[in-house]
Amino acid sequence: MPRTEPSGAPPRRIELLVVGPALRQWLGGQEVQADFLVRQWCGDPEVRVAFVPHNPAPPRALRWAERVPALRTIVRVPTRILALWRAVRRAHIVHIFSAAQSSFLVATLPAWCVARLLGTRTLIHYHSGRAHEHLRRSRLARHVLRRSDAVVVPSRYLAEIFAAHAVPAEVVANAIDVAELRFRDRRVIHPRLVCTRNFHSIYAVDLVVRAFAEIKKDMPAARLLLAGRGPKEAAIRALVRELGLGEVEFCGAVPRDRIGEVLDRADVFVNASRIDNMPVSILEAFAAGIPVVSAASGGIPYLVEHERTGLLSEVGDVLALARNVQRVIANPALAHRLARNAHETVSRYEWPALRAEWLRLYRSRAAAST
Repeated sequence: MPRTEPSGAPPRRIELLVVGPALRQWLGGQEVQADFLVRQWCGDPEVRVAFVPHNPAPPRALRWAERVPALRTIVRVPTRILALWRAVRRAHIVHIFSAAQSSFLVATLPAWCVARLLGTRTLIHYHSGRAHEHLRRSRLARHVLRRSDAVVVPSRYLAEIFAAHAVPAEVVANAIDVAELRFRDRRVIHPRLVCTRNFHSIYAVDLVVRAFAEIKKDMPAARLLLAGRGPKEAAIRALVRELGLGEVEFCGAVPRDRIGEVLDRADVFVNASRIDNMPVSILEAFAAGIPVVSAASGGIPYLVEHERTGLLSEVGDVLALARNVQRVIANPALAHRLARNAHETVSRYEWPALRAEWLRLYRSRAAAST
C-alpha cells in the first residue's frame, strides 16, 4: 500500500514515481520533459523521485525484438508491469506521462491500473496535440482521465479541449533547461534558418523545406538546418533533391546538451507544424534569442503572440510562412523586438516557477490520500 502520514496532513517528503518515456531512441517532447522532471527532483529535500520508463530496455537475449514495433511492445510488457508493481507500492503519487491513441493504451493505461489496484494517487500528465480527436473517439480514455486524481496539461489550449469533454485539467507549462542554451542578442539577422522538429507528418518539416525554396529565390545565400529524425526523413531528403536546394543540412537527432550549439548557428527559427500543443522547441528558441516564425497550429497561438513574441501564419500556407521569414531577415529591428519580448517570457518556463506548481499539486493529492 502507498506510504501515508497519520493526521490527514501531506507527508513531510513526497515519494514520487514518474512513469514516462526514457531518452533511448527518440528525442521527442515527452522524453525531454520526463527526463528534465526526474533530474530536477533528484536531490530535492521535499521530493524523493523514482522512475519507471514506458520503454524499458529488453533483456540482452531479446534486444533483436526492438526492431519490430509490435513485438517490441509485447516484450516490454512483463518488465514494465513488474517494475510498476514494485515502485508504485512505495509511492504517494504516480506521475504518468501520457499521449493519445495507441500510446495511451500501451503506456498510460497499465500504469494507471497498477496504481488504482494498489490504492496510490494518480496524476496523468497529458501531452498531445491530437487530444480532441482522442477524447472524442475513446470512451476508455475519458473514463480513465475522469477517475484520475489529477489531470495536468501544458497549455490552456489543451485545458479548453479537456473541459469540452468534461475532463477537468490543470495547466503546468512545459519546462526548458536554460543551462543548456545560450542567449545571443542578434543585431544583424543573416538568412540562416533552423527547424528542430522531428520528421513526422504532423510537424510538417516538408512545408519548412518548401518555404525555404521560396526564400532562396530572393535570398540565394539562405541556409537551413534541420535537427531531428523520424519516419518522414527519406521523403524530406527526396524533396530537397527534387527542389534542387543547396545549403540544407540534416543534423540528425541532436542530444539535449547540444541543442544550444545548433540554435547558436541560426538567426531565424521556423516551424510549420500541422498539429501542435506547446512545443519545447519554440521555448528553446525564445531562450536562445532567436526570432520565431511559425504556423498558428493548435496551442501555438497561446504561446507565441503574433507581432509581439513571433510571427504567425495560417497552417499550411507556405508562402505566408516564407514571407514572414523574409520580413524578419529584412527588418533587424523587428527581429530584435520579437526576440527580446519572447526572451522576457522564459522565466515562467524555468524550474523555480514550475517546481512550486508541481509541489503544490503533489502535496494536495498526497494529503487527500491520508
